[in-house]
Amino acid sequence: MIAPEGNQSSAQSVEPSRNTKISTSSTIRTSSTIGYVLEDWVTNYTEHVDEAAGSIRLAYEQAGPASEAPPMLFVHGACCDRSYFEPQFTHFAGERRVAAVDLRGHGESDRPDTSTPGAYGVEAFADDVLAVSAAAGFDRPIVVGHSLGGLVALACAARPDAVRAVVLVDPAPIYNDHLKAFFARTVDDMAADEDGSWRREFVSGMFPPSDTYRREDTITGFASMPTAIAAQDWRAVADFNGPETLSKVHVPVLAAYAREPEPELRTHPNVTTGQTIGSGHFNQLQVPEQVNAMITRFIETTAM
Repeated sequence: MIAPEGNQSSAQSVEPSRNTKISTSSTIRTSSTIGYVLEDWVTNYTEHVDEAAGSIRLAYEQAGPASEAPPMLFVHGACCDRSYFEPQFTHFAGERRVAAVDLRGHGESDRPDTSTPGAYGVEAFADDVLAVSAAAGFDRPIVVGHSLGGLVALACAARPDAVRAVVLVDPAPIYNDHLKAFFARTVDDMAADEDGSWRREFVSGMFPPSDTYRREDTITGFASMPTAIAAQDWRAVADFNGPETLSKVHVPVLAAYAREPEPELRTHPNVTTGQTIGSGHFNQLQVPEQVNAMITRFIETTAM
């Protein structure tokens, strides 16, 4: 990874709006606990004070040159960490400032008590993203989220003047009630999956035979995630109100699916949909050249 740049204090940023406070101080050290260790991986920390969960230390990586190009912030999916956007982080760090966050409960970030009401969920995760955006000195970044992170990106976009655009990379269900019902009824399965066998079988189904990059690493990571946090991720997907959130989004949205896009998205005037070829759910890892090209073209052809 590219070494992180220092924060630019002159940039304007939007703070989270769920009764939170942010300390912009941060420390840097070499990461050794993230699930997938990359050469020269460097971790920044910022303190995020949430009224529901208390003080939370959030881990993130930052890189890229100062430029007029809009900054970009990457948000991983359920039971993952910031390394799952490594191909995009590296690619776009060559031209603009970028950051990738570990959401609370994931990677190197703190793990609030899962029994605390409001400590987890899409809106709480959105607070994390905007806290890191403020700590990085970003002014209305382009937020790119995968799976559950796609819902988090939408939640950020629903907050006035928080972001300038969002990219949803094979997002979790936004309109699909059938899929949302699946997540709702399997929250207890996730919580009871102490040996990881249920998760291992579920995640294995996300990988067609051609998807070999980080396959075993991803399956193992899902299966070894603390069950209480994994269940919170599942519940966050089940509880997310996609139509209501999208009704508040007035910035450009790119939805880059690995499957057929949800048809309802095509009726939204701000949403551009697309589909990658030859990949399962983790298309940002398996076919990064396609995902990167789609994001680049979206930025080039969209007024921001």
